[in-house]
Amino acid sequence: MDLLPPPTGADAAFREDVAERADAYAAVSLLNCLLREVAEPLPGPRPNSGPGPSPRPRPAPGTRRVYRLPGGRLLRVLQGRRPAEPEVRGAGGWHRVGHTELVKLVAEELRRHTGLPNHELPTEMTDSRDAVAALLTARARATPPHDPYLRSEQSLLTGHTHHPAPKARGGGPHAGWLPYAPEAHARFPLTLLAVREDTVVDEGDTAALDSLGRTPPGYRLLPAHPWQLNLTAAALAPAFADGRLVRLGTTDFLTWPTAAIRTVYAAEYLPGQDLFLKFSLDVRITNDVRRLWRHDLLRLRRTDTAATEALDAVGSPAAWLGDRGYRTADFAFEELAVVVRDGLRDRVLPGATPLLTAALVEGFPDSPLARTTDPAAWWEAYLAAVVPPVLTAFADDGVVLEAHLQNTLVAVDASGVPVQALFRDAEGVKLLPDTSRPDGWERLVYCLVVNHLCEIAAALAEHHPGLDPWPAARRTLTRHDDIPEIPALLASPTLPGKTNLLLRWTGADGATARYRPLPNPLLGA
Repeated sequence: MDLLPPPTGADAAFREDVAERADAYAAVSLLNCLLREVAEPLPGPRPNSGPGPSPRPRPAPGTRRVYRLPGGRLLRVLQGRRPAEPEVRGAGGWHRVGHTELVKLVAEELRRHTGLPNHELPTEMTDSRDAVAALLTARARATPPHDPYLRSEQSLLTGHTHHPAPKARGGGPHAGWLPYAPEAHARFPLTLLAVREDTVVDEGDTAALDSLGRTPPGYRLLPAHPWQLNLTAAALAPAFADGRLVRLGTTDFLTWPTAAIRTVYAAEYLPGQDLFLKFSLDVRITNDVRRLWRHDLLRLRRTDTAATEALDAVGSPAAWLGDRGYRTADFAFEELAVVVRDGLRDRVLPGATPLLTAALVEGFPDSPLARTTDPAAWWEAYLAAVVPPVLTAFADDGVVLEAHLQNTLVAVDASGVPVQALFRDAEGVKLLPDTSRPDGWERLVYCLVVNHLCEIAAALAEHHPGLDPWPAARRTLTRHDDIPEIPALLASPTLPGKTNLLLRWTGADGATARYRPLPNPLLGA
């Protein structure tokens, strides 16, 4: 991280400002979860954004909506894409609820709603808020990357818009993870290890790893994420002691952590080349501990091949960032695994600039979504780039791309108009018939429509009042009505919304998905 002199406001006033902003950022996702999953909206003005019947009235600025919670208490919030300023009805009227009180309120209501206790999740909610405060403080002293793609990957201070603890980092000291945090504009070298050759597990095309450094005879090179090495130091100590692992130093170049945190971009590891490297990270981030699990690695090549072939056959500029292969050690199969992923240089259209789609929702300087002067045309171009490849891959090849906001990049031309979509992460791809067609379709609709299009549409409408994005979305989907599920989707009153708060509260497996029906904005658009 490049550090600048401390900001002039780095005193009590600065800390107070950081605390207020951290509370506000952390409240957004927590309130979104609470309102979606367990609260009952009472009659009144509809929210001005997010999934819902279209067209819908847009309440005046400052409008608040009231919800009934499972225990009978009334909660009201300032409406919008990012709900704010929660208040609870009590003796004498409405009382403002800070983040600490909001966490307590959510925990009490979930105990009533589920009949189950949970002592872990409230701690994660607080950890997520404190992480945001640490990130805000670090960002005030850090230099953001000049490259717009990297800036988009490192912009997510809110993160997952519907998760109760999107920025939790395992509860460890901030000093342990801040040097590797994308939101703090971090960049760092990778640790290089030599792994004894008879213990190496290698599948697919991992040749790029061998160019990162030199190893002693009888060893293979394995890069490692320094945070992961710190987390697994005790488990790996015997391998270092008996010579199965040898430390070689660090790379002579810096890598940039992406929004996924455990995936880094090595933009210039060799002249004219680039690649991504995805590591294990023994930290719970959102719903799962982010290890590269053995079962996912063993099916990586089959899944990646299917996704590559499906996108190649689409006949559009869309591209798949292939997970070429993985390398690890048999004595620490999951802990030391690294996946080699295609870089951007050979995948993005000439002259186009890739951007993380989640950053368009979050907002970052010079976002083309915000600065476009023709939002309707911009949205049509966005839909044309993103939607057809996902639907065609499903219909023609039985490939369910996990096309949510953090797994999708959109490349824009010099004027900021979308011209290409790029998809990534074979770990999340589902294949038919391994997954049943109904389950695969439900996952596709959640990732593409609810998690992705609904969020982009809401952000676009917020920046460009008066635009109704849903007729264009409906037209785009109608062009694929030869897919049997499309007419039913357009006629359905509801869409599947994933219940991340309830999943975490009830201790469901991280890969589990349960959905609650949400109003379908495509209906009647």
